[in-house]
Amino acid sequence: MQTFAITYVYSPNVAALDEHRPSHRAYLTALAAAGSVMASGPVRQEDMSGALIVVRAADAGAALGLLEQDPFWQAGLVVDRAVVEWNIVVGPWATA
Repeated sequence: MQTFAITYVYSPNVAALDEHRPSHRAYLTALAAAGSVMASGPVRQEDMSGALIVVRAADAGAALGLLEQDPFWQAGLVVDRAVVEWNIVVGPWATA
């Protein structure tokens, strides 16, 4: 398994984000309990809001596939996302 960092850019529709946030977080929590999501949380930069999600998967396609059923994605509240492989060499997530 490889580690991937996935970034989301959220829609500016704050009301819809608020409505779907509980199910979005429950979905990611279930993936974390299953060992696929290592960490997730919101990010902000100037007028952009989104998220950083760190996942373990076989490849980039599988990493994005984990998030296909995310309620935010399903509701069209993620307007952009990107995935990069992350080779962690220092810290508690580093692999030998």
